[in-house]
Amino acid sequence: MSSAANVIVLLGLGIAGILLAVQRRKKTIKEDFGAFVDRIQLLPPPQPAPPKATYPLTGLVFAIKELFDVEGYVTGFGNPDWRKTHEPAVHTAPAVSLLIEGGATCVGRTVMDEMAYSINGENKYYGTPTNPAAPSRVPGGSSSGSAVAVAAELVDFSLGTDTGGSVRVPAAYCGILGFRPSHGALSTVGVVPMAQSFDTVGWFARDPNILHLVGHTLLQLPLMESRKPSRVIIADDCFQLTNIPSGQTVTIVIQSTEKLFGRQVLNHMNIGKYIADKVPSLKYFQTEESRNGGDSISDLKALCNAFRLCQRYEFKRNHEDWVNSVKPKFGPGISDRVRAALDTNTDDENISHSLRAREEAREAINSLVEDDGILVMPTTPGPPPQLKMKGNPLEDFRTRAFTLLSIAGMSGCCQVSIPVGQYDKCPLAVSFLARHGGDGFLLDTVRAAYSTLQEQVEIV
Repeated sequence: MSSAANVIVLLGLGIAGILLAVQRRKKTIKEDFGAFVDRIQLLPPPQPAPPKATYPLTGLVFAIKELFDVEGYVTGFGNPDWRKTHEPAVHTAPAVSLLIEGGATCVGRTVMDEMAYSINGENKYYGTPTNPAAPSRVPGGSSSGSAVAVAAELVDFSLGTDTGGSVRVPAAYCGILGFRPSHGALSTVGVVPMAQSFDTVGWFARDPNILHLVGHTLLQLPLMESRKPSRVIIADDCFQLTNIPSGQTVTIVIQSTEKLFGRQVLNHMNIGKYIADKVPSLKYFQTEESRNGGDSISDLKALCNAFRLCQRYEFKRNHEDWVNSVKPKFGPGISDRVRAALDTNTDDENISHSLRAREEAREAINSLVEDDGILVMPTTPGPPPQLKMKGNPLEDFRTRAFTLLSIAGMSGCCQVSIPVGQYDKCPLAVSFLARHGGDGFLLDTVRAAYSTLQEQVEIV
């Protein structure tokens, strides 16, 4: 055999080896995508005898974030030191029990950011779940594994929690639906608290019908005739916070709304200016520039500042004693956030201003959307950041993200993240927000609008 032929053979073997390694990697990713901390099985009760109807979630499987109590298991909270220092749960969290009693089967507990204190989804100890929609990007946190399990089609739906954006962000990054319910609408008993003023139990799904079904089961909503939105408000200033051409997302929403509900329901406004007028306590969180006629973005940032201060304060009250006594080792980023929370001055007058701003924001946003209104905004400032991204670009992205996310947090309203195609080969999402207590209305709206939104995605 000639030397040229030998080279060709060796080259072929080398390529074959690379392809085999890629296939093995794909197989490894396909099997679990790093979504699970452990596999458990919680089975539903036996089906009722005919002629009674089967349970509504029969045949569906789901996973849960590792901060939900399950009887007989230690709740991990994303950190091995937490597991080592806590006893097995005596009761299963009511949110989990409702789904099992509804006919679904729980198949595992999923990876989360430590102490639920991040929106990236990177965990030093349990690894970073692979984002099926963009493997080189973060999956989003802190409910990272729950989102990945759904996006990878390992389960039909999953449970997460959303305090500052921990359902909405990973849903947006992974290209699936993510629902944050109205604050207090669903019990958080048996869920490790992060910051009670904002903690909610949320859920993920790929299918709007499953999202709707799970929501009705969890919230125990009555079956009622669905209502169309009377107002669809585009938050123009919120879209200015993104690095996505507004025409791509806003056009999709406008065209879908006109087709489904009519042009007359569409409205545009700068939500920041509205909030500044209706939330007087924000003056304590504004910069000198914004007090002297700054733009609406600075007003939204002031709302975010009030939110983050209250979140740190409540996190400190919940976990300061444990952190100081156990001295756990946290991963990069988490350590800084925990320390910032513990350094919060609990005697600071700003805490009372923050709590007052929260109550004023709830009144303001609920008055804006009323019973049948929808506020439309981007879920995040853009595509998910690259894995292991650090420094100022990441911090700037996080700041803009929380500026958007804090609107629902401070108002207590329900919000859903909806995939609307791709940008830069990554998932893109918009959010619909409805009044506090309007969860059924929002679920109905998503189910009615989803297919039309996807049709417009293809057109745009």
